[in-house]
Amino acid sequence: MSEIFAVDVRGLTKTFGKFTAVDHIDLRVLRGRIFGFLGPNGAGKSTTIRMLCGLLLPTSGEGTIAGSDIFKDTEEIKNKIGYMSQKFSLYDDLTVEENIDFYAGIYRVPKSQRPERKSWILEMSDLTAHTSSMTRSLAGGWKQRLALGCALIHHPPIVFLDEPTSGVDPISRRHFWNLISDIAREGTTVFVTTHYMEEAEYCDELALIYKGRIIAKGTPASIREDSIPSDLIELAVSSPFEAISVLENSGQVDSASIFGDGLHLTVKKGSFCDDEIRRSLSEKGFEVYSMDRVRPSLEDVFVHLIEKEDSLSGGGRR
Repeated sequence: MSEIFAVDVRGLTKTFGKFTAVDHIDLRVLRGRIFGFLGPNGAGKSTTIRMLCGLLLPTSGEGTIAGSDIFKDTEEIKNKIGYMSQKFSLYDDLTVEENIDFYAGIYRVPKSQRPERKSWILEMSDLTAHTSSMTRSLAGGWKQRLALGCALIHHPPIVFLDEPTSGVDPISRRHFWNLISDIAREGTTVFVTTHYMEEAEYCDELALIYKGRIIAKGTPASIREDSIPSDLIELAVSSPFEAISVLENSGQVDSASIFGDGLHLTVKKGSFCDDEIRRSLSEKGFEVYSMDRVRPSLEDVFVHLIEKEDSLSGGGRR
């Protein structure tokens, strides 16, 4: 396994009886990169992360995390990683300083290094003047940054962040992503899950897991460009719900779906003709306000990929 990869696993599989939660996935994450791991609830995301963190033995597969074998070196892996959950992994009945001291002990940070690490966390989280404050009293953004600092207190080569911005305001989310970018530039690999599609754009690479399998992988730009074999049209029209059936029966549109207060249409690449679409709608009494080709968002891509998987499998879980 090459040392340039913080995560390097192949054929990673986990079964529970006859149920396959994770189905032969391959993941390679370069050191110092921000890797986004996305998927709906029940897709296998949490099971995968538990195996990568050394908390759950795979049924089969092979690989390393920060150079340690996922089968043989699970305790070593736990010492090499940081982990932050959406609940921030903090103890509300401890003060800010007590939480930092607790995690310094858990991660066995040498006592000689603890004052410097504590100062860094307090400065990074903007809590230097609040060391004696009870953690339960902190605003969401402060809690979030404190939890990140505690996950990084032992300078792990890789940190796993499980929906770290859930429940915080947009300004705190943006500030948090700036911190993540700084950490990655300094050499720490960040493996993050998120439900916010706009946050996925901040990642260097992404993987989408669904029904236990990776169905898309690459940079945000490559996934957008390569995953939908159609042009995407944004349409503002009167009575958009009623317009959907007209459009889908017109022979000019592959699919139509509600997007905001308008519609998103997919048409075969290179076949977009706005005059024909306008004519089909006007003949049925609809008024078209605007119609433009737009770049697919990651949300468009992921919805398309999941619908495609469901159509291939009949919509059911294997």
